[in-house]
Amino acid sequence: MFEYHGWITVRETAADDEDEPRLRQIVDELRLRIAQMDSPYLLDLRWMNGEPFIHLGGYSNHRSSPDVVELFEHVAAVAPGSYGLLHVRDDEEPDHGDDVRVLKLVRGMVAELTPASAC
Repeated sequence: MFEYHGWITVRETAADDEDEPRLRQIVDELRLRIAQMDSPYLLDLRWMNGEPFIHLGGYSNHRSSPDVVELFEHVAAVAPGSYGLLHVRDDEEPDHGDDVRVLKLVRGMVAELTPASAC
């Protein structure tokens, strides 16, 4: 089984004085990418209170499209001020079995949190 749950606050930069037209362009490009992923599960980009957010979640028999880790890495590259978390459980992954892995997106980087750092 492949299970994932996550969220991203989409930001062009970590500063509060973002260029609104540039952020809207980034969000429009992300919206197209998400539409192309064609997920039957939760994959949503929407504006809330003037800020863009991505929410995603799914539970399938095997790891397949959409590649949600790749989406996190893409957001990190195009919107390096973004931040978020992704929880992944893949029982077919040799090194992790039934472990729940937590990936952190912050300041243009995606990194896996180790159990000690997650506390």
